[in-house]
Amino acid sequence: MTWESWLGYVLAYTAISVIPGPSVLMIISQSLTRGRRAALICIAGDLAGGLIVMSAAYLGLGLVLAASSLAFAVLKWVGVAYLAYLGCAQILTARSLAEGAVEIPRRDGRSFRAGFLTGVLNPKAILFYMAFLSLFIVPEAPRLPQFLILMASSTVIVALVLGGYAMMATMIGARLRSVQARRHMGYAAGACLMGGSGLLAVAR
Repeated sequence: MTWESWLGYVLAYTAISVIPGPSVLMIISQSLTRGRRAALICIAGDLAGGLIVMSAAYLGLGLVLAASSLAFAVLKWVGVAYLAYLGCAQILTARSLAEGAVEIPRRDGRSFRAGFLTGVLNPKAILFYMAFLSLFIVPEAPRLPQFLILMASSTVIVALVLGGYAMMATMIGARLRSVQARRHMGYAAGACLMGGSGLLAVAR
């Protein structure tokens, strides 16, 4: 792999990562309702899920999903249902906020799990990585070192992009400390997650 090829991958992947998707919506939701710590833990979960997806793509699981419409549909609808569930849970949590409540309990495991499942329950990601990585991996050269370089690059890019979204959302949330404001943010975050679920459901 040449430096030019690697730089082309970095630029292309950065442009793709900046476009808001389910992971971005999840991070914004965590930032607005639970703060910076939860968002960072959620990002860690999403990165872990992304590593599994990229590894699955490299090992050929994408071929299985491409050949089996049933496997693709099952994984897709599990992801749709999970995002919808998180959106509903976010709205219910916002409704239950009591006046005078200032601290939101830490649920690090839940934040990590939310990010991980959002990152891994996307069958299109496997197919995307198979097609996208093939554009930059040189078949004649050893493929594993190239894949590891691209996977590390992707992980750093996603971490920076999601971290940027988290920082912006946290700055907005820090200005809105009242229970009513947090309730509205919870409603908005839940609506975003349910909207992401709807987009994933209608996407082909």
